[in-house]
Parts: sequence; structure tokens; C-alpha cells
Amino acid sequence: MGQAAQVFCSSDMSVADYRCTLGPGDQSFPEVHKSFSLAYVRKGSFGCHTQGRQFELVAGSILIGRPGDEYVCSHDHHVCGDECLSFQFAPDLADALGATKAWRAGALPPLAPLIVVGELAQTVLEQKSNVGPDEAGMILAAKFAATAGEARAAEELTARDRRRAVEAALWIGEHAHEPVDLAKTARFADLSPFHFLRCFAKTLGVTPHQYLVRCRIKRAARLLADRERAITDVAFDCGFNDLSNFIRTFGRAAGMSPRTFRNAATGNRKKVQERLAAFA
Repeated sequence: MGQAAQVFCSSDMSVADYRCTLGPGDQSFPEVHKSFSLAYVRKGSFGCHTQGRQFELVAGSILIGRPGDEYVCSHDHHVCGDECLSFQFAPDLADALGATKAWRAGALPPLAPLIVVGELAQTVLEQKSNVGPDEAGMILAAKFAATAGEARAAEELTARDRRRAVEAALWIGEHAHEPVDLAKTARFADLSPFHFLRCFAKTLGVTPHQYLVRCRIKRAARLLADRERAITDVAFDCGFNDLSNFIRTFGRAAGMSPRTFRNAATGNRKKVQERLAAFA
């Protein structure tokens, strides 16, 4: 069972806050994408079978929709459902991105540039930002078009290995502010570090450390919307061991410093427009 609350609508784009409460044991059923869409997974996990491929999506992943494509979502690995921020685009707007093949990708793994924009969009939903929902959607679409070449289908693994990888990703997300390494996460998954690394990367499209860093960036992007928090405190609260490492890592992901991102998220519309212009 899912609930979708529309939070924005125009002739070119609509945005919906989608929350699914299905879990293990609930029956899966086929659905059809009605528009070009990008659904940013902000919480939970789910599987998706589409175009003959199976994807496992966790927080930070993107589910890609193309009109007429059928998909089936499953919820075998997580008991608390999932939450997505879904952007639907008019055909002309989707065509203007010049990313025809990208819309056939099915899903994208958690990619740092998309996570940062997804969290910016979340601050818009929570009315913590003066950025417009359509502006956030345009930035997300532009980043998607630029990075969709990194999409790849998960290689065939056993259902047990896929489940362990997803459960490990959820565990990483919960503990990302703590010291986490490959050996510790592999022990959680009850696998050898080598086998765990292989299963995780093949299932989710990123390595455990890449996902850990992106979870930290995801949280940082949210916390930066609060001007009362010092940037140094944000860095340490998110698990970065020093400020310079945080600034460098966040800058690579967002294409801007944490301070510039904070200004963009909390009211400096000029900075947002500059970012939009950079994607043109």
C-alpha cells in the first residue's frame, strides 16, 4: 500500500511525496509508469524488476520511469516500507535533456551528485529552503542526464546474497556517523570481506565505502539547511574525521563548498540560478 501526496504541479513537471508501507510477505503486483520520472529514494529499501532486470534500491538510489514501461516492486528486505520523492516530467522536457538512452536504465545506484541534489529537494519539501520545487527538479534531471551512463544492471546473485547486501546497506546508513570499515560491515553480513565486497558491489552498483561516504554526504546536505549548526559540527556529526576532509569530499560531490550549498539551500537564489545556468 502506498500513498502519494502531490507537492507541486506545473505544465512541465509535478512532484509527489510517495510513501509505501508494504513489507516482506505482501504481494507484489505489476505497475506501469505513466510518465518520465525520477524517484529519489530517501528512506528504506525495495527491489524492482523491470525490462528483464532486477534492481535493489536503497536510500540515495534513483528509480527511473519511462511512459509505458512495466515494473514490479518487492519489499523482501525491509519491514518499515520506503519513502521516495518522485519527479514527473513532460515528454518535451524529458526530450530536451538529450538523454534518450538514460530513460531506459531502470534505476541508478546511490551516486554522490544525485544524493546531494535529492537532499536539496528534500529541504524544499520540508519548507526549509527558498529553492523552488521545479528548480530542484531541473537540477536533478540535469544531473541525472550527466551521470546516467554510470547505471548498470546488477549481476546475477543468489537471493540470499542480495538480501545480505541490502541489509548491510541499511546498517551502514544507520551507523554512517560512526567509524565503519569493510571488516566490520562484512561481519554484520556474516560474510568474508572479499565475498561481501563482491556481493555488495554487484547488488547495489557501488562499494560499501562509496555508499558509506554517500550516506554521510546525504546527512550533511540535510543538516546544512539548518543555519544554526556550525559547518564544523555538521562534519563531525556526519562521521567525517576532520573539517578539511568534509569540505573536500562534499565539494567533489556537490560541485560547491558546504557554505555555498547552505546559501543555495537557505535562500541565496542567485547561487541556485548560477548552478542551473551551469547545467544548460
